Amino acid sequence: MTEFVSEVKTIPFNEDRIFNVLSDLSNLEKVQDRIPQDKINDFEFDKDSCSFSVAPVGKITFQIVEREPNKTIKFTTTNSPVPLFLWIQLKQVEENDTRMKITVRAELNPFIKPMVSKPLQDAIDKISTILASLPY
Repeated sequence: MTEFVSEVKTIPFNEDRIFNVLSDLSNLEKVQDRIPQDKINDFEFDKDSCSFSVAPVGKITFQIVEREPNKTIKFTTTNSPVPLFLWIQLKQVEENDTRMKITVRAELNPFIKPMVSKPLQDAIDKISTILASLPY
């Protein structure tokens, strides 16, 4: 397993509000316009899953597998060329000061690892920046 971790982001809202938004994937409608259309297509989502197509990888589907209120949201891929596990961690340090970190574990074989490591880390960093900038 190879692990990728985002920078810790500061979000100026309490963890309860952030968790309620992020744990319901139908809220992705709020950020749909921030998704680069040249990189991601066929974006679909509901309360518990989201899927999209990425060239040249194809369709990827993430499913929420665990919600720990105000702390963690865990995802796994149900449709992906590479098995991925992703989780979002939240920690409130003051009333309107919550820290967020995204961690991804991927089963990468030695051949594919050098090709996907940098793009995957870049994607995690961009996702964490977008999530941190949402108007919760």
